[in-house]
Amino acid sequence: MIKRNFLKMAGVVALGMTFSQLSFAETTLTVGSWLPPTHAQNATVWPTWAQWVEKATEGRVKIKMEYGLGHPKTMFDLVEDGAVDASFSYHGYVPGRFKLTQAIEIPLLGVNAEAASVAHWRVFNKYFAKANEHEGLEILTLFTHGPGQIHLAEPISSLSDLKSRKIRLGGGIQGELGKRMGVTAVGAPATKVYEMMQQGVIDGIFIPMGEQKTLRLKEVAKNVVALPGGMYLGSFSMFISPDFMAKISEKDRAAIRAVSGEKLAAMAGAAWDAADKAGLIAARDAGVNVTLVKADDKMAQEFRDLTQGMDDAWFKLVADRGVDAKAALAEIRKIARSYQ
Repeated sequence: MIKRNFLKMAGVVALGMTFSQLSFAETTLTVGSWLPPTHAQNATVWPTWAQWVEKATEGRVKIKMEYGLGHPKTMFDLVEDGAVDASFSYHGYVPGRFKLTQAIEIPLLGVNAEAASVAHWRVFNKYFAKANEHEGLEILTLFTHGPGQIHLAEPISSLSDLKSRKIRLGGGIQGELGKRMGVTAVGAPATKVYEMMQQGVIDGIFIPMGEQKTLRLKEVAKNVVALPGGMYLGSFSMFISPDFMAKISEKDRAAIRAVSGEKLAAMAGAAWDAADKAGLIAARDAGVNVTLVKADDKMAQEFRDLTQGMDDAWFKLVADRGVDAKAALAEIRKIARSYQ
């Protein structure tokens, strides 16, 4: 009798230990990135989100970063295929798949990345999510980089001087702007631009100011033309594998979602804005000798003229998506321009 009770108690204790181990088991969430560790996305955005996730899940989910995973357009596939659990990428690298996200990129919005990112996320959820352009992925958030500017090896005095120059374009609205300017478009991931400019393969790039520092453009693109409000904003998404989410508890899924969405959008946008400020300082460094030219009224008007009709072009592009594109674009502008 005593032996039977002892064995029964031992079984209960063992079972309790098993449940305890399960409840406190750590899960590693592997995040893949294509930008260097020093870039704001990897130095600030992912680490901050990782801290949020670990705290929200009481340490049950921890983040591991992996770098140098190839072309950014492959990040979507890597997460869908389970090679990594989460990542981020630029929508413009996958032409044809992502059309609705171009709404935030249309020129003349006139706001910073934080304001644009919040507007991007809200309008995506209200209008665009149902079109399922991110099929196979769960979206953590959307965000934008800061205003894109013109970075060149040689100076220009007007936008018409860009005609036939070899410019690296990242896709999306950049492609349409390049077409209207008559540039010779060259496709390549941003991480290859330094080498391409150093070798004279390209004459310049359209990209935010932060890359003067993070991609060392200050060494090869020593002429920057800054248009009021920038040329465009670049659309990104941060996403996670539905399979990863399925294998963790509902409590932890809810915790991860609670620290993503608009909170993550605002933080990511603010981080890229801060990187632009650091890039501007780097470009102004006397030892670097980058010439920063603020576009005069004539050049600014030249830009406004060449962007005429881009709203209608986007409406036509997304006509097959089954969304109220006009209402969505109007709401993006209202939210972004009134963001505090």
